[in-house]
Amino acid sequence: MTDRELLRHALAVIAYRGGKTLRGAPASFANHDTGGGSTPLKILAHISDLFDWALTMCQGQTKWKGAEPGTWDEEARRFHAALATLDEYLASDAPIHAEIPRLLAGPIADSLTHVGQLAILRRMCGAPISGENYYVAEIVTGRVGAEQAPPVKAF
Repeated sequence: MTDRELLRHALAVIAYRGGKTLRGAPASFANHDTGGGSTPLKILAHISDLFDWALTMCQGQTKWKGAEPGTWDEEARRFHAALATLDEYLASDAPIHAEIPRLLAGPIADSLTHVGQLAILRRMCGAPISGENYYVAEIVTGRVGAEQAPPVKAF
């Protein structure tokens, strides 16, 4: 597996695990007050901002733009759309103008941290996601949309 393919697989992991935190969230979850002025909705918007930022780095024009969050459903669609756009770029022959280890250490790892935050917040809000063995999960490079395989081995 090349570094580029590994980055694409990391995006598929984020789509799988992140999508799980988005599906079936109660309406009250989006604006749950975490006590620090942040909300799951703001965290979700930030995750998409990270993917948009990573794309600009890949294109050689590093530019951060924090978007104003929309509704939960809009941000869930934006999450998968931003993943798809970045994945399409990585799947192409276009040059990557950023150091791949830095992309992994920066926006990609940061997004995984935030997906974990959403999972913890779901539990704290009384709407936990089910655990599963991610080692055997059907995570497919390039599958970054909302449609994901069901758990292979739920806990």
